[in-house]
Amino acid sequence: MPEPDSLPALQGRLQHQFSNPRLLARALTHRSFSAEHNERLEFLGDSVLNLAVASLLYESLQSLPEGDLSKVRASLVKQEPLHQLALGLGLPQLLKLGEGEAKSGGYKRPSILADALEAIIGAVYLDAGYAAAEALVRRLFQDVELKPSIAIAAKDAKTELQELLQGHKMHLPVYRVVGTLGAAHKQTFDVECEVGELGLVERGIGASRRAGEQAAAAAMLLALKSRLK
Repeated sequence: MPEPDSLPALQGRLQHQFSNPRLLARALTHRSFSAEHNERLEFLGDSVLNLAVASLLYESLQSLPEGDLSKVRASLVKQEPLHQLALGLGLPQLLKLGEGEAKSGGYKRPSILADALEAIIGAVYLDAGYAAAEALVRRLFQDVELKPSIAIAAKDAKTELQELLQGHKMHLPVYRVVGTLGAAHKQTFDVECEVGELGLVERGIGASRRAGEQAAAAAMLLALKSRLK
């Protein structure tokens, strides 16, 4: 549970003083803790985050076409970057989790931390409007170097694999879920990626089917590195 002065300290790190501190408290509340949890704020914050990052990239990367801008935005607003930002803000110590979620390591779970950060952005939007929320997003990403070459790094593994195979006049890979583990609300997906023409199969595991496919595609790219130039 947060210490008495922890929320004011977080507001200092956010550089936003809430008119309604209950919004911030709710943003840090997981559904396992209370019926008054942060999922609606997360929904709102996700939209605000995407718009704010899109505006930032539109200004900063004026030479990039729409497709590349979309790739860069996707690379900035996905789970892992948000997880790292949440760690920098000290969110693990402030989360309100139910006993079971806490015992299973919820305070360190990237998805929960990323969701909480989006919920905070939504809370700032409700507390003070879009300008304040956008300013927060810009502060969060102020240390990210934005340059045209970031679009290349932003390409996801599935897209990169597809383009590699198409460049060699080969069929697209086939993805299959070969197993699932865990309870329904926190399953992991074991996915295989097959490139039939080469007789290759690689596997990957993720917290969603999509994440599992990306992990399998990344493994396939490593396997193909020495075979396809």
